[in-house]
Amino acid sequence: MSNKLDSKQKIKHRIRKKVSGTAIKPRLSVFRSNSEIYAQLINDDNGTTLASAASSDKDIAAQKITKVEKAKLVGQSIARKAADLGLNLCVFDRGGNLYHGRVKAVADGAREGGLKF
Repeated sequence: MSNKLDSKQKIKHRIRKKVSGTAIKPRLSVFRSNSEIYAQLINDDNGTTLASAASSDKDIAAQKITKVEKAKLVGQSIARKAADLGLNLCVFDRGGNLYHGRVKAVADGAREGGLKF
């Protein structure tokens, strides 16, 4: 392995081989950058994004809270959007990140909002 990004990319591909979303049970994909966090509900059957939420959204970005707390708000926001679409099931895709910190906060927020995975 040449570096950390290559390792993460291999983990991501390994996860994506097993995790796939459908119209009934979409994939909740999480992308974490240094400053922001993004979540999408994706239907992999036809390659469309059903809903998305990000920490850069106006209502979340305006709050002066920690990045972990913002990540939890992103999870709750994506759960609300899923409920509006009539979805309550999904599969979680951590995107090659470890399941702790901000990625876990998104999952916890989505569960609190009513998503099951």
